[in-house]
Amino acid sequence: MLQKYKEWFNGFVLVLLVSLASYYVANLPAVATLHISPLIIGVVFGIFASPLFRNAQDSCEKAVVFSAKKLLRLGIILYGFNVTLGSIASVGLSGIVLSIVVVVVILVLGYGIGVKFLKLDKEIAILVSAGSAICGAAAVLAMESSLKSKPYKGVIAVGMVVIFGLVGMFLYPLVYGMGLIPLDSAQMGYYIGLTLHELANVVGAGGSINPEAQEVALIVKMIRVLLLVPVLLIVPYFFAESKEGERRKLHIPWFAFWFLGVVILHSMVAIPQGIVEILRILSGFCLVLAMSALGLQVDIKKFIEFGSKAFVLSSILFGILIFGGFLLVYYCV
Repeated sequence: MLQKYKEWFNGFVLVLLVSLASYYVANLPAVATLHISPLIIGVVFGIFASPLFRNAQDSCEKAVVFSAKKLLRLGIILYGFNVTLGSIASVGLSGIVLSIVVVVVILVLGYGIGVKFLKLDKEIAILVSAGSAICGAAAVLAMESSLKSKPYKGVIAVGMVVIFGLVGMFLYPLVYGMGLIPLDSAQMGYYIGLTLHELANVVGAGGSINPEAQEVALIVKMIRVLLLVPVLLIVPYFFAESKEGERRKLHIPWFAFWFLGVVILHSMVAIPQGIVEILRILSGFCLVLAMSALGLQVDIKKFIEFGSKAFVLSSILFGILIFGGFLLVYYCV
C-alpha cells in the first residue's frame, strides 16, 4: 500500500516540478513580452525531461498518465469560465457563421491533405487540423483525449500549432502596420480571431494593433473555442472504424458537455468575479500539468519520424488561414 502511494507521489512531484519551471520561465520579463504560454513551455520542458521519466517509469507512470488525461479534462471543463454566451452574441451572426466556416474548412482540408496527399497518420492529421482550426494546444489535447491516441501524436500536433501561431502573432501586426492589410480595426479583430491558433496569440496580435481589434479578436476566438464541443462529438465517430473494418468502441467525450454546461452557467448565473478568476487560474494550472505530463511521455524517435510531414501540413493550413481568412473578412464583414 505504501509503495502504491509512493508511485503516485513520485509522478505528481515530477509533473509539478516541470509545470512550476514552465510558469517561472513564462513569467520572466523577456519571455512574457512574447506572450508565450506556460502550456507551450510545459510540453517543451516535459520533452526534455522525458528520458528521466522513462528511466523511472515504473515508479511514477500512474500519476503522469492521470495528469495527462484526467487533469486535462478538468482543465478543459473549467476553461468554460473564459466564455459567455453574451460575448459571443455581441459579434452577431457574422462572427458565428465565419467561425463555423473556418473550423469546418480547416478540419476537412487538413484531414484530406494530410492523409491523402502527405500520407500522414490519420490521428496526427486530425490533431494538427483541430489545433489549427479551433484553439491550438487546448484543442489538440481535448481531441487527443477523445481519440485515445498515443501521447507522441498530440505532442507533434502541439509543436506544429505553436510554431505557426507564434509566427502569425508577430507577422499580423507587422504587416498591418506597414499598411499591407486593407482592413479597419474591427475587421482586423475578426481576421485575428478567425485565423490565429492560441488564445495567447490572439491577445498578443490584437493588443499590438489597438484595443478595439483585441476585443473583437477575443470574442471571435471564443466562438471558435466553443465549437470545440460539436467537433469533439462528431470527429471521434469517424475514427471508430478499426483497421480490420470492425467498429471499435466509440469514446464519448463527456467532458465536452461539462465544458458547455460551465459556459451556460457562467452566462446565466452571477458568479463573483473573484471566484471566476480563481477557477480560470485553476483551469490554466490543470492544462499546464497535462501538457507537462504529455511531454514526459514523448517518444523522441517517433516525434522526429512524423514531424516533417506534420510541419508541411501545418504550413499549408497556415497559408489557407492567412489568405482564406482575409478574403472571408474582406468580403463578409
